[in-house]
Amino acid sequence: MIHVVHHPDYVTPAPARSTYRWNKNGLIRDLLLEKGDAVAWHRAEATPTAWLEAVHDEDYVAEVLRADVPKEKERRIGFPVTAAVASRAAIVPHGTWLAACLALKHGFAANTAGGSHHALANTGAGFCVFNDLAVAAARLIDEGRVARVLVVDCDVHQGDGTAALLAGRPEIATYSIHAEKNFPVRKARSTLDVPLPDKVGDDVYLATLEATLVPLLDEFRPELILYQAGVDPFEGDRLGRLALTLEGLARRERLVASLAIARGVPLASTVGGGYGEDALAIAERHVAAIMTLGETFAAA
Repeated sequence: MIHVVHHPDYVTPAPARSTYRWNKNGLIRDLLLEKGDAVAWHRAEATPTAWLEAVHDEDYVAEVLRADVPKEKERRIGFPVTAAVASRAAIVPHGTWLAACLALKHGFAANTAGGSHHALANTGAGFCVFNDLAVAAARLIDEGRVARVLVVDCDVHQGDGTAALLAGRPEIATYSIHAEKNFPVRKARSTLDVPLPDKVGDDVYLATLEATLVPLLDEFRPELILYQAGVDPFEGDRLGRLALTLEGLARRERLVASLAIARGVPLASTVGGGYGEDALAIAERHVAAIMTLGETFAAA
């Protein structure tokens, strides 16, 4: 059984014209519902304000929760922060934290949203409002649930916000493998960054991922992995610059899961990026990631 975290407010009407596909979270939910008893559902809640303020500036948190974000920040985010968007943003970090708690109990769990890795201390960016990965990682450490958390970010874009927000916390490490020439233009410094040239395909990508992630896992020895499982390295993704096939994405999930399993490390996944005109196809790629990860853990 695969443990999945969701909340109805993850499915939010589009606040304006945007290249972000607002209906994909609803499609992810629907596709997972079709799995029947293979999925155990858990409900996220609103994230306590103090958790958000542990990594974001108080003023920015207040702006979002009031749905009163300045226009220049909304431009960086990529859409208006309406009351519905603010509600969603306030729930997603709790969903990632809850998925992590479930992973500690069951080995693997997934949030059907999240992976908002571009959000910074005082602003959102790149379709990200609050950084759920940073909020969850910090909270898990502060609660004493684990002593070391590793954020593994396989989105095609660098996890700049996560790296910046968690810098200086030796109990949390950040790993990002991404397209070097893609957004953001100015990269942050993760614990380990693995920039890739355009058009890298399955074999080179997977070999590079294994060769760079294994030493970090063995040196840092995390007690939990938060996995940003963005599917935008896919060759057909509108905002990606890499060339993974669907089978390559599946191999990626099996590799990441197997590395965690071999070391006895629980793993919680977030959705991350996936872009294009066909929202259903994007949702199918996200669901395939969740199911492949869950099935790999179940078979171990």
